[in-house]
Amino acid sequence: MITISKSSYIRGLQCEKSFYLNFFHKQFGIQRDVQDTKKFEIGHDVGRYAQGLFPGGVDCGYAKTNDRVKSCQLTKQAIAEGKEVIYEAAFEYDGLLCFADIMVNNGEQWIIYEVKSTTSVKEYHINDAAFQYYVISNNVPVQDAFVVHLNNQYIRNGEIDINQLFVKESVLEKVLNLQDEIKITIPHFKKLTSAKSIPDIKLGKHCDDPFACDFKGYCWRDIPEYSVFDLQNMRGKQFDLYNQGVVEIKDIPKDYPLNDKQRIEVNSFLNNKDHLNKEAVNEFLSKISYPLYFMDFESYMSAIPEYNNVRPYQQIPFQFSLYYKENMKAEAVPFSFLAEPEGDPRQQFIENLINQTQRPGAIIVFNAGFEKSRINELARDFPEFAEELSNIHSRIIDLMVPFRDKAYYKPEMHSSYSMKYVLPAIDPNYTYDNLIIQDGTQAGSEFLRLRTISDETQTTQIRKDLIDYCNRDTYGMVLILEELEKLT
Repeated sequence: MITISKSSYIRGLQCEKSFYLNFFHKQFGIQRDVQDTKKFEIGHDVGRYAQGLFPGGVDCGYAKTNDRVKSCQLTKQAIAEGKEVIYEAAFEYDGLLCFADIMVNNGEQWIIYEVKSTTSVKEYHINDAAFQYYVISNNVPVQDAFVVHLNNQYIRNGEIDINQLFVKESVLEKVLNLQDEIKITIPHFKKLTSAKSIPDIKLGKHCDDPFACDFKGYCWRDIPEYSVFDLQNMRGKQFDLYNQGVVEIKDIPKDYPLNDKQRIEVNSFLNNKDHLNKEAVNEFLSKISYPLYFMDFESYMSAIPEYNNVRPYQQIPFQFSLYYKENMKAEAVPFSFLAEPEGDPRQQFIENLINQTQRPGAIIVFNAGFEKSRINELARDFPEFAEELSNIHSRIIDLMVPFRDKAYYKPEMHSSYSMKYVLPAIDPNYTYDNLIIQDGTQAGSEFLRLRTISDETQTTQIRKDLIDYCNRDTYGMVLILEELEKLT
């Protein structure tokens, strides 16, 4: 008999087709990437920390037993022995299985604590807790059910105050309201596990909400590389088109209501022609005068604050790249900073950034919101540098603007104004394909990995890979600005 776990149940609520494929056709799913692995590691770390809210518990988890039956047996044994706190308590009922992060005995009843690495209670957390309550309450009496999540207002000051780090929020009322629905849904899911064919579920918002489905590549395999799903800010209208049989850009009805930016994207693709609003680009360039800096930051974040004056999930900048250009015809001169992996990198980062931007000149970035936010946070947390950081902040100009506003657009950009699309569209020879590090998430993970590696050859290579990645984005801005100057 197939056992339905909590994760399978949540998957089924999102999409019955995904539920079925996960049981019988796992080979159609994608391998999880670095970002997914990082999320798993974060969840594990948060769960381990949360156990400190109720110390002294006995662990019955799958990681300890590697066998769900043994975990259930250990849980029964712990309850029979009168244990007050159980971690990863395992329960089965009617072909259903769940592991409760923390179970606390309150006299003759139990309280369920489900730990989440988010900073608030999400809708799917309620379904998660409701499934747990259904299974567990058919094994032992349950008094209450809580979701434990991180407190994003907590600021570390010294040793972590675990009671301030976490928020415990009762969801019992909402959980109880879902019990009848579970009684109806479970038999339906059980029928799916004996179905002879894959459920016929159309594409929809559920493909990415609340999670990106790992079978999306299989279900979307017939969607062209560039389609109605790539047009910007469609707000669900792309599924209306899809349900009318419209997938390719060329099939969009001429009278279909598109905004000005979407119309530029469509016309550029259909005519294979660049779009240039020379007046808008000239207006943007009029705000720029040499000498110029080109700047890019890299950062990482931790669910559990590592340093003082840090909140959960606060971005910690550890690297920047600069190019300095005296005039339009001058060579761009590079500078790179990469912090040492041990300890708080922020003061090193600030001091080097201030020292390397002493000369006059505006500072060009791509997507200014990121760099400006990091600078504001650094000024808040290190007030002794606030004046110098404010000066840097005031000099920033966002090179993304003409692409975001579609003042300049090429069909190869595929409706995106991300640097990863803009730059190769402008210069096909300038790619990221030969880089070991491909994105910011991977850069942060590699920086943190330096803490665990003692081999000097390996650490030297990782540092080189980090510098190469950051420099690629920064020098790319030099090329993009040169392209805009040529056009006008």
